[in-house]
Amino acid sequence: MTECIWRRRSGSRSRQRWERSAGRQVRCSPSRSGGVRMHILDDVLRPGLRIVFCGTAAGTVSAARGAYYAGPGNKFWPMLFEIGLTPYRMEPAKFREVSNFGIGLTDIVKGTFGADSSLPNEAFDVPDFTARIRAVRPAVLAFNGKKAAAALLGLPTRRISYGPASPLRDFPPIWVLPSTSGAAARSWDPQPWHALARSC
Repeated sequence: MTECIWRRRSGSRSRQRWERSAGRQVRCSPSRSGGVRMHILDDVLRPGLRIVFCGTAAGTVSAARGAYYAGPGNKFWPMLFEIGLTPYRMEPAKFREVSNFGIGLTDIVKGTFGADSSLPNEAFDVPDFTARIRAVRPAVLAFNGKKAAAALLGLPTRRISYGPASPLRDFPPIWVLPSTSGAAARSWDPQPWHALARSC
C-alpha cells in the first residue's frame, strides 16, 4: 500500500493531497491523532444534495475497483433506478456522476475496507463523519444498513428500526435502510427504500 504523506501548502491551511495507488487516486487527510488517514473511496459530497447515502465501509471488491457498491449481488445501483432517484441504472464505475441527480455518497469508515464484522472499533471516526456531513448539509442522510447508523446514534443495531430515525441536533434528517449488500440478501426488504423515495 502506498504511504500517503501530507504537507502544509505555503500560505494555506490545507493539509490534504492526492496520491496514486494501484492505478487509482486515493485521498489522504489528517486524522484526529495527527497522523494520516487514507480514504479508500472518494466522497461524493457537495452543498445542495437532496440525499447522501452512507455505508459502513467499502467492501473488498469496491475497494479493489475504486467504486461504491461494486460487489457482486449489491442492489444499490439497481435500487436507485427502481425507486426513481436516477433516470437510468448507473454503473459503479460512474459513481461520481450520481451527484448530477442530487445524490451524494460516503462511508462512515474511510480508512479501511472489508465486511462490517471485520472493521476495528477505532476505524469508526464519528466526529470526522459528522463534520463532513455538516459541511455540506444534505436534505436527508440515508444509511445503507444499520451498522453505520448505530455508530452515529450510539445504539446497538437491535434497537434501530428501518425508516426515519430520531433527529439529532444540528444535523440533517436521518433514514436507516436495509443493506443492499449481497451478504445481507436473506434479510433484504425494499419497502423502506421506496418509502424514502416517496418522502423526497
